[in-house]
Amino acid sequence: MEEQIRKLLSGVVHPETGADIVAGGIVERIAASEAAITVTLRFPKGRDPFAVKIKNTVERLLADHFPAAKTLVVVREGGTAPRPDLKEQTTTGDITRIIAVASGKGGVGKSTVAANLAVALRDLGFRVGLLDADIYGPSQPKMFGVEGYVPDAVEVDGTDRIVPAVAQEIRLMSIGFFIRPTDALLWRGAMATNALKQMIHQTQWGALDFLVCDLPPGTGDIHLSIIGELKIDAAVIVSTPQQMAVADVVRGIEMFRNEQVKIPLAGVIENMAWFTPEELPDNRYYLFGRGGARRVAEEYGVEFLGEIPIIRSIMEGGDEGHPAAAIDPRVGERYRAIADRIVGKVMKNG
Repeated sequence: MEEQIRKLLSGVVHPETGADIVAGGIVERIAASEAAITVTLRFPKGRDPFAVKIKNTVERLLADHFPAAKTLVVVREGGTAPRPDLKEQTTTGDITRIIAVASGKGGVGKSTVAANLAVALRDLGFRVGLLDADIYGPSQPKMFGVEGYVPDAVEVDGTDRIVPAVAQEIRLMSIGFFIRPTDALLWRGAMATNALKQMIHQTQWGALDFLVCDLPPGTGDIHLSIIGELKIDAAVIVSTPQQMAVADVVRGIEMFRNEQVKIPLAGVIENMAWFTPEELPDNRYYLFGRGGARRVAEEYGVEFLGEIPIIRSIMEGGDEGHPAAAIDPRVGERYRAIADRIVGKVMKNG
């Protein structure tokens, strides 16, 4: 299928060079399945005046010839891909987009949001991985029902690779796979950073359209380490409506906007927005206040991605190893709408 796409795209000619985009090296990568197609276009010079036109042409061709597949066309500029300057070989080279899920404080349901967002992206037809970078409180193994997974190591081109767990078609890596649930992680910053580096660069991720990165709560050394190791395309901040949580959202926004970080913000999600009892489906009880995350997003010029109410299946799904977005249509619909907005945002940013 990838060769078929390559042949199709060889008919697209760059107006300035006169060469087709395959022969001219603009088609950097093609990853395809029956459900999803990702094409990465890299233009040698920045701000190529024909980049948008060529991107639109490629999107139209893919839609016409593969109508059943979700398509993602990514545009990069300026020669070699801006990957981290690493002494060791990395396995992240075939990951197209990386989305960081963060929170200013703990207890707002960030990991639950990350798990359900990964499921929603999968349901949109994308190939998805999930990195549990919450080093001191890994919860994704339980969220996906793979707590007992023990990673294998395989040798690829003379280097060891860690085989991730695969749950619900999502590739998952977590420090939780390497410790017992009762162990306390009494690690200094350098130890935690080294463990994260190993998980990031030695996991056999393969070709992914999106890697969702579940960050630790707060803003600190671990966050800066992750940002230094990964080229994060967009960050999502999770908050509850209450003022204490919303105040910490501001710190998260400022961290990603910092001159030394400069990671685009996809937006803010308000979790636990309200509670509706099953027996009173028309009632909403705002247990933690109302609209606080929306207000701070508007105040700081950040997109508000949506609200997630308190629904029993979200709690039960996390406990039972089945994220609710995969089993409850009410939850799935909300998360797919949020995922659609995030995908649109990162595609717009190119």
